[in-house]
Amino acid sequence: MADRTNQIEIIYDKTGKKVVEGTKGDLSTVITGLTGGTTVADGDYKISFKDATTGLESEKVDVPGFTVEKAPDKPADVKADATSDGANVSAD
Repeated sequence: MADRTNQIEIIYDKTGKKVVEGTKGDLSTVITGLTGGTTVADGDYKISFKDATTGLESEKVDVPGFTVEKAPDKPADVKADATSDGANVSAD
């Protein structure tokens, strides 16, 4: 395994636009801002490493596809039944 302590991960979109640049020596970079449930295909994003000293950058390779987790639907049909010290709240 290569020594990555002086390298920076860079993520690009499929058009070649830089999306995010990580921090030196950190082998994890986060893609954010996608809507829940979005399906990303293999190669929609590319990753490379850049040497922090020389600025030289590796070839880009495809990031494997993934689906962004989707939050649960918002509560519906919310009901509140008063009790002697508060309420019982229910929803669908």
